[in-house]
Amino acid sequence: MADALALLEVDSVALGLRVLDALVKRSPVTVLEANLVEPGRFLLLFAGGVAEVEEADSEAREVAEGGLLDQLLLPLVHQDLLAGLRGHEARAADYDSLGVVEGRTVASTLHACDRALKDADVALVGLRVAGGLAGRAYFVVHGLQHDVQASLDAAGAVLDDRGARHRVECIPRPHPDMIGWILRPAPFQPGLPQGQERA
Repeated sequence: MADALALLEVDSVALGLRVLDALVKRSPVTVLEANLVEPGRFLLLFAGGVAEVEEADSEAREVAEGGLLDQLLLPLVHQDLLAGLRGHEARAADYDSLGVVEGRTVASTLHACDRALKDADVALVGLRVAGGLAGRAYFVVHGLQHDVQASLDAAGAVLDDRGARHRVECIPRPHPDMIGWILRPAPFQPGLPQGQERA
């Protein structure tokens, strides 16, 4: 089980691949993603034991030098965030309230998600780090309205500290017709939400 998560965004594909090679040579970590994100950045996301991730992160930042645009190191990451990054979604037929948090950078959004899950009694529905978001990312939590609002306050504070708040919204008692459309895959694919069939 991974205890730590690290992310780096660099300004070049070539540099990103060099950093990737350096960090996996330095320490045994699990690479969750190493790919392009908009606008023209290369994202490296990896997890593992605290000591291993800290060692790989240190090496990666040293190799990245002036090309490092953003970074995140969470030594005691919330396990639901890791599950979300691996594609797990906690969908239900109805929710009391939903909270949607959209940050201007991937690193800030993951940091905000970790804080939202730790500071309030909410569960992660899912998150999106994908093309079509202009370098942004977002996540969705659910719970009782007062808990969701507490999680949004915690996440918003993280985004404000990093100068990366894009939008934070609470949706009380979401309509069933809306629920199927949350966390749609990107890029946009026309059609009905999953689970709904054409007549």
